Amino acid sequence: APAPPPARHLFSDPAEVEALRRNLLAWYDRCKRDLPWRTLAATELDADRRGYAVWVSEIMLQQTQVATVIHYYNRWMQKWPTLQALAQASLEEVNELWAGLGYYSRGKRLQEAARKVVSELAGRMPRTAEDLQKLLPGVGRYTAGAIASISYGQATGVVDGNVIRVLCRLRCIGADSSSPAVIDRLWDMANVLVDRSRPGDFNQALMELGATVCVPKSPLCRECPVKQHCQAWRRKLFGKAPPVPDVEDCGVGDCPLCPPATEPWDSSLGVTNFPRKAAKKPPRVMRTATCVLERRGCHGAPEYLIVQRPSSGLLAGLWEFPSLPLAQDLQEEKEREELADHLQAWMGQPVAAKGLQFIGEVIHIFSHIHQTYVVYSLYLDGDVTLDPALSPSRWVTEDEFHASAVSTAMKKV
Repeated sequence: APAPPPARHLFSDPAEVEALRRNLLAWYDRCKRDLPWRTLAATELDADRRGYAVWVSEIMLQQTQVATVIHYYNRWMQKWPTLQALAQASLEEVNELWAGLGYYSRGKRLQEAARKVVSELAGRMPRTAEDLQKLLPGVGRYTAGAIASISYGQATGVVDGNVIRVLCRLRCIGADSSSPAVIDRLWDMANVLVDRSRPGDFNQALMELGATVCVPKSPLCRECPVKQHCQAWRRKLFGKAPPVPDVEDCGVGDCPLCPPATEPWDSSLGVTNFPRKAAKKPPRVMRTATCVLERRGCHGAPEYLIVQRPSSGLLAGLWEFPSLPLAQDLQEEKEREELADHLQAWMGQPVAAKGLQFIGEVIHIFSHIHQTYVVYSLYLDGDVTLDPALSPSRWVTEDEFHASAVSTAMKKV
């Protein structure tokens, strides 16, 4: 069995825990950002509407910066102010509003869960983190804890990327912060720390601290309201202690939370020694041929063909210009031929590879894919009948294209 972590990694002093809570909440009351979901959660008296407002924000904020989310959140809540309104929307409407926000399956799962609440739970949101996670698709441990604590006052902790960074620095946790064993310890800590009388505010304060002060690079340590509780800060100030086991050194070689011996403290990094993460796998490299098919519309304006992606997988259900994944190191002539064959299946008539005009390349970085779109264009003179047996497709004007559920990558194209 792995060795238990020494007490210095934990929050075992009740007086320290209480002081940390008090200092962090006082800072939050003074310095918290004015965000629309906080305003809604604070003013909405109906518990289900309050839970819904927080839920939407937490789903949108996954992997997405606050500044980007605010606009989408305001549009969403204006269009679907209640669970019931969202449950009645179509997936196409959801995708259209979500377009550009990324990680598109989030919107789909959010709507699926709203429909489940309306049809199976009598329109009543689950009230505990355990039930939220068990009953709602797309709601994991963190999101469930955030909704339950902020909306319903459950004294449960939360652990997201910001909280991981704060806790690892507070307690000099240098083991791989993405490992299940370390994540479990961090959840234990979060549940010990959470303020019982203001759990939602405390959790938001901890996340706010990580987002605005205890940031990944160049943290604002002197402005931190809990720096006196931070072991990484003390180590930065006073350097390595004498060779006696103390707060800086566990004194044991197999501590599951200490940095590995091969990665000792780097004094030039200070508190940013923590957290430590495993090296990321390099993104998968992909190339895709994409053709912008253009025709003259009935009113004289140009129209462009877009087709719908499959209902599962990357960018599920979104619309795009006809596209074809390419093998690596394919010669341009062969790329044109394969794309021409692909377009011929759509149009039901021969397409000359030489007629495809090369426009350029567009690079788009997904979380795990380095995607290059090789962009061609083809102007069609005359009527074209599309095969109805293939994926859904339609002709759109430029304005209609931008109003459709298309990805940021296709807007680049």
